[in-house]
Order: sequence, then structure tokens, then C-alpha cells
Amino acid sequence: MGIINRVEHGLAKAVHGVFAKAFKSEVQPVEIASAIRRAMDDRAALLGHGRSMVPNLYTIELSPTDYDRLGDFEDDLTDDLVAAAQEHADSQGYQAAGPLQVHLLEGEGLETGVFRVRPATARRPAVAPEPEPPARPRPPARAQDPAGTMVDGRPPQRPARANPSARPWLEIDGDRYPLLGSMTTLGRDESADVVLDDPGVSRRHSEIRVTTDGPHLVTSIRDLNSTNGTFVNGDRVTTQRLQDGDRVTLGRTSATFRAGRR
Repeated sequence: MGIINRVEHGLAKAVHGVFAKAFKSEVQPVEIASAIRRAMDDRAALLGHGRSMVPNLYTIELSPTDYDRLGDFEDDLTDDLVAAAQEHADSQGYQAAGPLQVHLLEGEGLETGVFRVRPATARRPAVAPEPEPPARPRPPARAQDPAGTMVDGRPPQRPARANPSARPWLEIDGDRYPLLGSMTTLGRDESADVVLDDPGVSRRHSEIRVTTDGPHLVTSIRDLNSTNGTFVNGDRVTTQRLQDGDRVTLGRTSATFRAGRR
């Protein structure tokens, strides 16, 4: 067993050996794993067939003291945190919006023993698929599975079809990015809710707001003074209400807005 105890056992056991000596009374790995689990529960968005979509990127901001101590074991620690997060996702029937990732960084203004968890949906860089043998029939076209490549040796789950109560979402290269909250930021920085791996996208490029108008959801996009601008159906906009099927372009990234239903 690694640094992190299994989530279904409550993550209650203490960390022993060299890790216990290193961490002492500072941030404990089990605390980080529990916080990731809570963030996952808080940001779960209902899809269909009893499954929910959750963010796949969890950035852990640590105090300088905790970051220095944990840094010596960062690879092992992040591997165990990812395994614990995957285990919780499996137990709750969650589908991550991509391969689960955990990153540690030094935060500002944090005291020893205090940390922050910043969940986000990270867009993966495109990878060209290997060509299929000529004799093998090509399968029917379908949306790319947002769960991505194999995780911990297990094949990804197929994306569930959204039910009528689904929140609005963005579709990028076949991947679905649910607009989970009232405001979703898009950008290249890991602090964004949807992280776009595109050099033409600003660190915090634009934001999408979802509000209510009686029984209806109203969605609008606002440019955050980005360098290259935000475009809707080819027109540069400052603020624009979105309609189902609108094409949103940031840098070289093109997304289709899907309104869903209340």
C-alpha cells in the first residue's frame, strides 16, 4: 500500500515510516485525498444512465513549508492521489472529463498545514490515432470518449448520453465539457475551469455565465481582454448570448455550444 490509504476504508489510517517522519504535523496526504474526494462530489454534473461527469484536473496549492516537504515524494504522492481519486470515481459512478491528474504547487499566503484544491476540466492535446489495418472494417463514427486513454490499466467508460435535465456544455473535438457552475472560465492557465492547451489562448481568455430566466437557462460568453479575442460564429465579441449550435472560437480551438434543457 502506498502513501494514500484506500478511499473506501475512509482514509483513516496514519501514514507510517519515512513519510510520517517527513510530514509530522503538516499537511497529511490523507487530508489532500479527502479534499479531492469532496471537490469531486461538489462538482459532479449529472449525465444519463446514472452517471455523472466530474473534473479531471486537481491542482493542490500548498504552503512553502508543506511544498518543500512533500516535494521529495511528489511522484509517489501524486500517483497515489490519482489512484485514490479514481477509486472514489469508480465507487460513485463518476466519469472524469479526461485522464485524472493531480499537480502540486506552492501557493501564496498559505500557512503551514493549510492547502487549497482547485478542480478543473483539462483539455488534452490532440493525439493522432494509429491507422487501422486495411482489412479491418472501420467502426461507425461516434463521439470521442471524454474519459480518454486507459487509466490504471482499465478501459475508459463510454460517455453517457445526456438526459433532458443536462446542463449546457461545450463540445470540443467530440469531447463534452459540462458548464457545471454559474460561471465557467476558459483559458490556458490551470486555474481555469476548462483548460485549453492552445498557445493562441490567453491564460484567462473568456468566461461563460449560466443564469436562469424563469424555467429557462440563459448562457452568455464574455471576453476577458484576451490577446486574440473571442469569436462566436466568426464574429469577434465582447459579450454575447449563446444559442444552441453556436460555434465559439478561442485561438485555434473551436467549440460548439449545446444548450441542454432545464
